[in-house]
Amino acid sequence: MEHTMLSAIGSVVPRAAFAVFLLLLSFFSSFTSTEAYDPLDPTGNITIKWDVISWTPDGYVAVVTMYNFQQYRHIQAPGWSLGWTWAKKEVIWSMMGSQTTEQGDCSKFKAGIPHCCKKDPTVVDLLPGTPYNQQIANCCKGGVLNSWGQDPGSAVSSFQISVGSAGTTNKTVKMPKNFTLKAPGPGYTCGPAKVVKPTTFITNDKRRTTQAMMTWNITCTYSQFLAQKTPSCCVSLSSFYNDTVVNCPTCTCGCQNKTDPGSCVAPNSPHLASVVSSSGKGASTPLVQCTSHMCPIRVHWHVKVNYKEYWRVKITITNFNYRMNYSQWNLVVQHPNLDNITQLFSFQYKSLTPYEGLNDTSMLWGIKFYNDFLSSAGTLGNVQSEILLRKDKSTFTFDKGWAFPRRIYFNGDNCVMPPPDAYPWLPNASSKLVFSLLSTLIATLASLLSVI
Repeated sequence: MEHTMLSAIGSVVPRAAFAVFLLLLSFFSSFTSTEAYDPLDPTGNITIKWDVISWTPDGYVAVVTMYNFQQYRHIQAPGWSLGWTWAKKEVIWSMMGSQTTEQGDCSKFKAGIPHCCKKDPTVVDLLPGTPYNQQIANCCKGGVLNSWGQDPGSAVSSFQISVGSAGTTNKTVKMPKNFTLKAPGPGYTCGPAKVVKPTTFITNDKRRTTQAMMTWNITCTYSQFLAQKTPSCCVSLSSFYNDTVVNCPTCTCGCQNKTDPGSCVAPNSPHLASVVSSSGKGASTPLVQCTSHMCPIRVHWHVKVNYKEYWRVKITITNFNYRMNYSQWNLVVQHPNLDNITQLFSFQYKSLTPYEGLNDTSMLWGIKFYNDFLSSAGTLGNVQSEILLRKDKSTFTFDKGWAFPRRIYFNGDNCVMPPPDAYPWLPNASSKLVFSLLSTLIATLASLLSVI
């Protein structure tokens, strides 16, 4: 439908006006609101389930489980951290599978010192290799949480917590409030805890079912606007039918600071290794290669070959960040012909259908132990693949930039596209007509001269 509308408009509107229309369409489609809503994953969220599984003399024992129901946005190292504020004067006696970052003031306890006495504790996952007697199921992954669409088996994280100075019945226990989730930085907004139907558990022999004493859910949603002040990736374009290579827009993710040489690093700098190792900042602060766009990630879409029944696209992802390796990266692409992928080389693929009847979005990611790890900036800092697509004769065209993607996300963040009027265009039809008339005129004159 979109293609039909655009084709109809393109047939009656001059190319310049059509480019302006596309620019406005691109602006509104990529506009990022402060509301945590993703049009390509409208129901995606992280749900935290708090199951009270037993009562203790002064409180309860609960299992807290985090489910990443987002199709393509995952949490990478250094991992998640979960915080809240106690409703009363609760303390944490002990934990399994996680720990608080601070103990707080426990001086009023003479014997049996709690694990944490803070009013607003912050909890982090334990690291891989933690002793078995400190683990529970789905813990101890360093806070790394994969996306549900890419690997649902590793999209769950759990820990056990023993809470004291709390209620000991369903009526006296109070839910924590002001939940916060960092992954590892800002971006997530968590709603209030809500009491839901108690979770049921099936025993290992599958012959008995038990249930939690009480269960409440907390839902956290992501906003790229809250997560970062500037974009984190951009898209460049090229094609076989036009010599123009459309680079990422200048200053997409920032501009080179001429007065601060440390704002980026030239790839041929003789002191590159020392600058990267001695920067003293964490991986969350990018140290990027000096480019016109200054983005940590660039995705290049090249329309490579045109066959009779098929067409081929090459995708290259380049990492310009010297401080970050991306493990289990993913790419989400929106294009109307992605409903007809014939073959994908060296990437894995999954169709995403956020809306019924609409199959124009795909998630791509690397093959395990082959290219699922995107190295930091340098000679190995890129991955690439090619896609072979079957043409739909009713919609396929190279005209007006149709062959280029509508949106691209890298690791869940919307990448900045070039302005539509800069796309590599097919030779203008009017130019072809002028050239044809001129050729005819020259041929006629030549024939007349030969007769004379």
